[in-house]
Amino acid sequence: MPAASRSRARSAGAGAARPRSRRRRPTPINPFDLKASQSFAFSYVTELCSTVLRSAEIDTLEAFAADYDEAGARTFGCLPYSLDKRESATYWWRFAAGAGDALAAHLLAAHHAATGPNADSRAWTAFSKMLGFTPDRHIPQPVRQHTELAPNFARELPMRAATRVFLRHPRLPVGLMAR
Repeated sequence: MPAASRSRARSAGAGAARPRSRRRRPTPINPFDLKASQSFAFSYVTELCSTVLRSAEIDTLEAFAADYDEAGARTFGCLPYSLDKRESATYWWRFAAGAGDALAAHLLAAHHAATGPNADSRAWTAFSKMLGFTPDRHIPQPVRQHTELAPNFARELPMRAATRVFLRHPRLPVGLMAR
């Protein structure tokens, strides 16, 4: 077949293109009220962190201080999350998930679902499934009524009284805010 005939055959067939199918979208947690679903997701992650910190997993913090293992990194990530330091928490959860901790990957998936519909939530959900996450096997059972720190884990840093006041003050001094 000559080149001109092939060109005409392609252009004639171009008008008969198949219709595109619609891409399937994930179902939101609460499709009617997105603000309520975000609040629900944040409270789920906060409650899950509280469960981890009240379980026997808290004992992994002492080993984590000496040897950066994935269980300790996940548990440590729950500490800043419970103090609303979410970026620090996600750093340690990514560290733990990268080392193979399925619960850390699940925590990341739930956190990213709370921050809004994005690809990160779907990716971490898929990763946690790949690691074999199941709630029955990976979510620890609380053994304490309240959250406690592992013995000797949090120590008071030696500092002057003026430094301590500066660190605990809710706002920056005016001179520093202008910079």
